[in-house]
Amino acid sequence: MSEMLTLALSKGRIFKETLPLLKAAGIEPIDDPETSRKLILETNQPDVRLIIVRASDVPTYVEYGGADMGIAGKDVLLEHPNAELYEPVDLEIACCKLMTAGKAEPTEIRGRLKVATKFVESTRRFYAAQGQQVDIIKLYGSMELAPLVGLADRIVDVVDTGNTLRANGLIPMEHIADISSRLIVNKASMKMKHAKIQAFIDNVRAAVVERSS
Repeated sequence: MSEMLTLALSKGRIFKETLPLLKAAGIEPIDDPETSRKLILETNQPDVRLIIVRASDVPTYVEYGGADMGIAGKDVLLEHPNAELYEPVDLEIACCKLMTAGKAEPTEIRGRLKVATKFVESTRRFYAAQGQQVDIIKLYGSMELAPLVGLADRIVDVVDTGNTLRANGLIPMEHIADISSRLIVNKASMKMKHAKIQAFIDNVRAAVVERSS
């Protein structure tokens, strides 16, 4: 029996934009993750399966061997700076920017800057590099609300079009990082299943190059 390859993915935009790359590598899910309640999806390749996890959990599943490979946004990977992972391919999908944002009408800030975000590690590093001590308030969603109700002076979030910020009277301010989705690989899997994983990496890399040309 051939060895099973497990790929961790999250639903939504990353999944949709990954499907054509998987197809180019000869892999197609049998079930549609948007309608199926299954968390493990079989594919047309009997030795390749997909597992559906939260975006923020993809690096954890891959690092600890719950999956051989995964696809995660750089925003999520920056929150796991010490993860033991390979990051062989920038898939150039789900592109956006990690930025600070605040009210369009500047307000006087007394004391330490309060910053609301779910990207705690990236935020801490960004302000530390500027020699600025800030109070970080961890939120899991609706970041834009925090400055509007006085919970925070700034937010750090991923910005695509900026429409949500503008709709809530906020503007993007400082650029922290360019974000795109990356293929990540478990280090032990890379050794144990090297030929199979390397072939997958090569196929996906070729598909990325072909798409961008």
